[in-house]
Amino acid sequence: MQPPASLWWSSLELPVAPRAALGRHLDVDVAIIGGGFTGLWTARELKRRDPSLRIVVLEKEVCGFGASGRNGGWASAFYPLGDEAIISRHGRAAFDRLRRQLQQGVRTLGQSLAGDGIDADFVQGGTLDFARSELQARRLQQRVRDARELGYALEDLVWLEEREARERGRVAGALGATYSPHCARLHPARLVRGLAEVNERLGVEIYENSRVTRVMGSKGTSAAEVATAGGSVHARFVVRATEGFTPTLAGERRRVAPLFSLMIASEPQSRGFWDEAGFGHYETFADDRHLIIYGQRTRDDRIAFGGRGAPYHFGSTVEPRFDENPKVFSLLEATLRELLPHLEGGVAYRWGGPLAMARDQSPSVLVDYERGLASAGGYTGDGVVMSYVAANALADLLTAPDVTTDYTSLPFVQHRSRPWEYEPFRWLGINAALGAASWADRVEARNQRESRAGRWVERLLT
Repeated sequence: MQPPASLWWSSLELPVAPRAALGRHLDVDVAIIGGGFTGLWTARELKRRDPSLRIVVLEKEVCGFGASGRNGGWASAFYPLGDEAIISRHGRAAFDRLRRQLQQGVRTLGQSLAGDGIDADFVQGGTLDFARSELQARRLQQRVRDARELGYALEDLVWLEEREARERGRVAGALGATYSPHCARLHPARLVRGLAEVNERLGVEIYENSRVTRVMGSKGTSAAEVATAGGSVHARFVVRATEGFTPTLAGERRRVAPLFSLMIASEPQSRGFWDEAGFGHYETFADDRHLIIYGQRTRDDRIAFGGRGAPYHFGSTVEPRFDENPKVFSLLEATLRELLPHLEGGVAYRWGGPLAMARDQSPSVLVDYERGLASAGGYTGDGVVMSYVAANALADLLTAPDVTTDYTSLPFVQHRSRPWEYEPFRWLGINAALGAASWADRVEARNQRESRAGRWVERLLT
């Protein structure tokens, strides 16, 4: 199957030609299921640590077919859980280590791309979160004060008054914005396709159109095993890196919830538009509504803009038809035109796909040494940098299990989230949370006061 007709895939310089499928038996050191960011970064980092390792990547479609090739192109230091929740669960020292590692991860990811010769349009221009009401302004200003109390440096997160915010980017009705330098915009499909090519140069074997039908952990003297329709692999370790498609694997339906995030992209905008809009340093942007939105200025001067709002589908079902939702696409266009009323032309691309959210909203990196099984994921939409950090943790755990490193000491490493509830409770809870977020935004826009529904969102998912 070809990747979706998104801006990212349509703007690749070369057409996507699938690699050969697995058609025989292999004995390897590490077998990786999933040819997205997590799987490919893990293969790369394992090869950096031990070039002698024989590594195979098995991808159901083509590398980057999932969220890695469809996302909003934010390489950020964001984490799915809020600061206070991280501290409550893991302690202040773990929070400080995580914050520093994610902030550093934005820079080191960019350096890794440069070192590997991958041109993914990486520009670290930071990110703007606009306040478009007095209520949002108060909330964002409080967020900056909270960050200071938690030890953030002055430059990590700042409040920009309206005039200062307009010097960076201008959206309608903005009263100010927070700015953080710890975010870069990039072209995700160029990144993931380039990363696949780097792995092949390092000697990693990549098989596409190779759907995994069975995974078995090691038992006694038997190695862990992965089976596909065309062949099988015995490995010392099998790594699952399937993110939003995890529920399609046998026995994994309650591991994560696949939430659908949809995107649109505008026609290229004129120089006059950008003179008015700003974003001259390619800052990514959002505002402080409850239902998440995200945007970036692309290299060819389009706006790639996305958001949540598509429903969760009963039984953690993932199907191609869910990648499109006319109602959500229309809402995204209306929101973008509300933010930038002078937007030129129409919408050129519409696409979407699933991301993965764990029950406790925490990512995880897991290695079961006894069974030879490992996994990483659950990034809840913050996976560009998180996948890079998680892959480094996995590579350290697999090559030096007795050594504690900066990566393996992070709080999500060897963290196992509890499974999601059985249906229909999963469907009811997740869609109630999505509905509460939308309701809260409508109430706050109408009444200019904090909505109780905004507080219910977090309660419904914890």
